[in-house]
Amino acid sequence: MPKIKTHLWYDQQAEEAANFYTSVFDDARVTDVITYDNAGPDGQTVKIVTFEMLGHEYIALDGGPEFKFNESFSLYVECDSAEEVDHYWNKLMEGGGEESYCGWLKDRFGMSWQVVPRVLDELLQDPDPAKADRVMQAMLKMRKIEVQDLLDAANAA
Repeated sequence: MPKIKTHLWYDQQAEEAANFYTSVFDDARVTDVITYDNAGPDGQTVKIVTFEMLGHEYIALDGGPEFKFNESFSLYVECDSAEEVDHYWNKLMEGGGEESYCGWLKDRFGMSWQVVPRVLDELLQDPDPAKADRVMQAMLKMRKIEVQDLLDAANAA
Protein backbone atom coordinates (compact mmCIF):
# COMPACT_ATOMS: atom_id res chain seq x y z
CA MET A 1 0.00 0.00 0.00
CA PRO A 2 1.46 3.41 -0.92
CA LYS A 3 2.38 5.86 1.76
CA ILE A 4 1.25 9.47 1.46
CA LYS A 5 3.56 12.19 2.73
CA THR A 6 2.93 15.92 2.73
CA HIS A 7 5.49 17.78 0.61
CA LEU A 8 6.15 21.43 1.51
CA TRP A 9 8.05 23.90 -0.69
CA TYR A 10 10.16 26.61 0.94
CA ASP A 11 12.53 29.28 -0.27
CA GLN A 12 15.74 28.31 1.59
CA GLN A 13 13.88 27.80 4.91
CA ALA A 14 13.13 24.06 4.87
CA GLU A 15 15.41 23.10 7.75
CA GLU A 16 14.47 26.14 9.83
CA ALA A 17 10.76 25.40 9.31
CA ALA A 18 11.14 21.71 10.16
CA ASN A 19 13.05 22.57 13.33
CA PHE A 20 10.37 25.10 14.28
CA TYR A 21 7.45 22.72 13.71
CA THR A 22 9.11 19.90 15.61
CA SER A 23 9.66 22.28 18.55
CA VAL A 24 5.92 23.10 18.66
CA PHE A 25 4.60 19.53 18.93
CA ASP A 26 5.76 17.04 21.56
CA ASP A 27 5.62 13.97 19.34
CA ALA A 28 7.70 15.43 16.50
CA ARG A 29 11.23 15.06 15.17
CA VAL A 30 13.46 15.75 12.20
CA THR A 31 14.35 12.39 10.67
CA ASP A 32 16.73 13.34 7.83
CA VAL A 33 18.49 16.29 6.22
CA ILE A 34 20.00 15.91 2.76
CA THR A 35 22.00 18.76 1.25
CA TYR A 36 22.73 19.11 -2.46
CA ASP A 37 25.31 21.76 -3.28
CA ASN A 38 24.91 23.70 -6.54
CA ALA A 39 21.65 21.88 -7.31
CA GLY A 40 19.34 24.86 -7.62
CA PRO A 41 18.69 26.79 -10.82
CA ASP A 42 21.21 29.48 -9.82
CA GLY A 43 23.69 27.09 -8.26
CA GLN A 44 22.26 27.48 -4.77
CA THR A 45 22.33 24.77 -2.15
CA VAL A 46 19.13 22.75 -1.92
CA LYS A 47 18.04 20.92 1.22
CA ILE A 48 15.45 18.24 1.63
CA VAL A 49 14.36 17.79 5.23
CA THR A 50 12.16 14.93 6.34
CA PHE A 51 10.29 15.27 9.62
CA GLU A 52 7.43 13.73 11.56
CA MET A 53 4.67 15.39 13.54
CA LEU A 54 2.19 13.30 15.49
CA GLY A 55 2.77 10.23 13.32
CA HIS A 56 2.52 12.00 9.95
CA GLU A 57 5.56 12.38 7.68
CA TYR A 58 6.45 15.62 5.91
CA ILE A 59 9.10 16.49 3.35
CA ALA A 60 10.35 20.08 3.30
CA LEU A 61 12.22 21.21 0.20
CA ASP A 62 14.30 24.31 -0.40
CA GLY A 63 12.83 24.77 -3.85
CA GLY A 64 13.29 28.50 -4.31
CA PRO A 65 10.98 31.52 -4.50
CA GLU A 66 8.77 30.33 -7.37
CA PHE A 67 5.93 28.93 -5.23
CA LYS A 68 4.33 30.28 -2.06
CA PHE A 69 1.88 28.81 0.42
CA ASN A 70 -1.70 30.05 0.35
CA GLU A 71 -4.91 29.42 2.26
CA SER A 72 -6.02 26.63 -0.08
CA PHE A 73 -3.85 24.32 2.03
CA SER A 74 -3.73 24.36 5.83
CA LEU A 75 -2.81 22.13 8.73
CA TYR A 76 -5.70 21.60 11.15
CA VAL A 77 -4.84 21.27 14.85
CA GLU A 78 -7.75 19.88 16.86
CA CYS A 79 -7.42 20.81 20.53
CA ASP A 80 -9.02 19.26 23.59
CA SER A 81 -9.01 22.41 25.74
CA ALA A 82 -8.72 26.19 25.77
CA GLU A 83 -5.21 25.76 27.17
CA GLU A 84 -4.21 23.67 24.15
CA VAL A 85 -5.66 26.28 21.79
CA ASP A 86 -3.64 28.99 23.56
CA HIS A 87 -0.47 26.88 23.52
CA TYR A 88 -0.53 26.01 19.82
CA TRP A 89 -1.80 29.43 18.74
CA ASN A 90 0.93 31.23 20.65
CA LYS A 91 3.71 28.87 19.52
CA LEU A 92 2.71 29.00 15.85
CA MET A 93 2.50 32.81 15.97
CA GLU A 94 6.08 33.11 17.30
CA GLY A 95 8.56 34.98 15.17
CA GLY A 96 6.16 36.87 12.94
CA GLY A 97 2.99 34.85 12.47
CA GLU A 98 -0.16 36.57 11.23
CA GLU A 99 -3.65 36.14 12.69
CA SER A 100 -6.67 35.63 10.53
CA TYR A 101 -10.30 34.86 11.45
CA CYS A 102 -12.12 31.78 12.74
CA GLY A 103 -9.04 30.09 14.22
CA TRP A 104 -6.81 30.53 11.16
CA LEU A 105 -3.26 31.88 11.24
CA LYS A 106 -0.18 31.95 9.06
CA ASP A 107 3.11 31.09 10.69
CA ARG A 108 6.30 33.02 9.93
CA PHE A 109 6.94 30.76 6.92
CA GLY A 110 3.54 31.48 5.38
CA MET A 111 1.99 28.09 6.23
CA SER A 112 -1.71 28.33 7.09
CA TRP A 113 -2.91 26.60 10.25
CA GLN A 114 -6.32 26.15 11.82
CA VAL A 115 -6.20 25.87 15.62
CA VAL A 116 -9.64 24.66 16.66
CA PRO A 117 -11.09 23.38 19.92
CA ARG A 118 -12.96 20.08 19.58
CA VAL A 119 -15.92 21.62 21.40
CA LEU A 120 -16.59 23.92 18.43
CA ASP A 121 -17.71 21.01 16.23
CA GLU A 122 -19.84 19.63 19.06
CA LEU A 123 -21.58 22.97 19.58
CA LEU A 124 -22.12 23.55 15.85
CA GLN A 125 -23.82 20.15 15.62
CA ASP A 126 -26.20 20.86 18.50
CA PRO A 127 -29.77 19.72 17.69
CA ASP A 128 -31.02 23.21 18.65
CA PRO A 129 -30.42 25.27 15.48
CA ALA A 130 -30.65 28.58 17.37
CA LYS A 131 -27.90 27.47 19.75
CA ALA A 132 -25.69 26.28 16.88
CA ASP A 133 -26.28 29.58 15.06
CA ARG A 134 -25.29 31.63 18.15
CA VAL A 135 -22.06 29.65 18.34
CA MET A 136 -21.39 30.15 14.61
CA GLN A 137 -22.01 33.91 14.88
CA ALA A 138 -19.66 34.15 17.88
CA MET A 139 -16.93 32.15 16.11
CA LEU A 140 -17.14 34.27 12.96
CA LYS A 141 -16.10 37.34 15.02
CA MET A 142 -13.05 35.65 16.57
CA ARG A 143 -9.47 35.43 15.47
CA LYS A 144 -8.15 32.87 17.97
CA ILE A 145 -11.12 30.76 19.00
CA GLU A 146 -12.02 31.39 22.63
CA VAL A 147 -13.70 28.35 24.19
CA GLN A 148 -15.45 30.24 26.96
CA ASP A 149 -16.94 32.71 24.48
CA LEU A 150 -18.31 29.78 22.47
CA LEU A 151 -19.85 28.26 25.59
CA ASP A 152 -21.32 31.64 26.59
CA ALA A 153 -22.88 32.02 23.14
CA ALA A 154 -24.28 28.49 23.28
CA ASN A 155 -25.88 29.14 26.67
CA ALA A 156 -27.23 32.63 25.94
CA ALA A 157 -30.98 32.89 26.19
